Amino acid sequence: MHSAGHRMTRRQFLRRAGSAAMATGVGAYIIIPGRASAQQKMLKILQWSHFVPGYDKWFNDTYVKEWGAKHNTNVIVDNIGLAKINSPAVDEVAAQKGHDLYMFVSPPPVYEDQAIDHRDIYEECERKYGKALDLAIKSTYNPKTKKFYAFADSYVPDPINYRKDLWDAVGTVPDTWEDIRRGGRKIKLLHDKPVGIGLAPEHDTNYAMRAIMYSFGASEQDADGNPILKSKETLEAIKFVKALYEETMIDEVLTWDTSSNNRFMLSEQGSLAVNPISITRTAENQKLPVDGNLWLAKAAQGPVRRLGPYGVIDAYVIWKFAENIDGAKQFLVDYIGNFRQGFLASEFYNFPCFPQTVPDLKTLLARDDKANPPDKYKVLEDALDWVTNVGYPGYANAAIDEIFNAWVIPTMFAQAATGKLSPEDALNQADAQVQRIFQKWRERGKI
Repeated sequence: MHSAGHRMTRRQFLRRAGSAAMATGVGAYIIIPGRASAQQKMLKILQWSHFVPGYDKWFNDTYVKEWGAKHNTNVIVDNIGLAKINSPAVDEVAAQKGHDLYMFVSPPPVYEDQAIDHRDIYEECERKYGKALDLAIKSTYNPKTKKFYAFADSYVPDPINYRKDLWDAVGTVPDTWEDIRRGGRKIKLLHDKPVGIGLAPEHDTNYAMRAIMYSFGASEQDADGNPILKSKETLEAIKFVKALYEETMIDEVLTWDTSSNNRFMLSEQGSLAVNPISITRTAENQKLPVDGNLWLAKAAQGPVRRLGPYGVIDAYVIWKFAENIDGAKQFLVDYIGNFRQGFLASEFYNFPCFPQTVPDLKTLLARDDKANPPDKYKVLEDALDWVTNVGYPGYANAAIDEIFNAWVIPTMFAQAATGKLSPEDALNQADAQVQRIFQKWRERGKI
């Protein structure tokens, strides 16, 4: 997915100067003291190391400095690699001390009891900037407890990345999952370039396997939060992945990490991956020979629908024990108001959860002078038609979060694909885990 950093780095900047869910009720707007105190405040933010270095440079060196000067606040930003971003949260909760703003890259409902209710941030942003996307609400709201346990500013589409020259050579466009299986098999046989879709305990596999499930009509839960993994649709998806692995892939996908598919495509080893645009952007920024042949396609059509989850959702949590809750709230509201700058700094990677903040999004996507061809990213203009939230068709509840981070779905597909278990046994084993996890969180009153 991304070039993840391996160690946390601290950048300290000092400058002194002066939805359906939303319909549940309208609360008071955020109240921030109107007059800066003589003593400078502090705001501590943790977020991932963005795959686009220019985004971190803009956020840390420009936006944060300007915001801090305006609000008489010393803002400290800690960046950490995607694969390790969940670990410090455990320590902060245990110590009841840490960052004021903590950004997760997938929904974090397991931390609901440690988080403030972010409702008033959504309400203030909707008052100023228009409605939030349904996928943002479903990724940060618990309909059982009526609490917003996080706040989503952006999501990242997860399209098909493919080698156009190889797919043209076999006369196939990777539009459907069956196209990918048949075309991928031909390309591997004729050109020794396999398909690269992970079957490992890592984030990209989590998303890619759910894309296949959703497109086959399967899901972990229904719209009301009841577990429904064990179904004929899931079994068909498992059988398909087994065929896809046997006919088009290599064993290395079983041990991949979050940057493996990037390296796989950029080194010209593979024909296709499911990934955000980090692959194409890296090829452009590094002027790699493969650049002109790397193209994008929508999430693949399955037997039931064309649908897949986002590749990342930026979900900020303000801890109950945060030392500057008011400042954290104000920071998020102001950031949404400047999101178009963030979208451009991310090179079209971070899409707005408040779409009115980037009103010219389609125009921007239609032509990018860095891209080869210039309209390469136009395919993302209707992303909301084929991107959904983790937990579809329901909300990203605590059970879904635990299933996601315990790698239940990747393990199920990998065991069947490699023949360690039959598709039926792999599904039964995964379903037993899912049932236990749902029961645990149901007993805790979270679903």
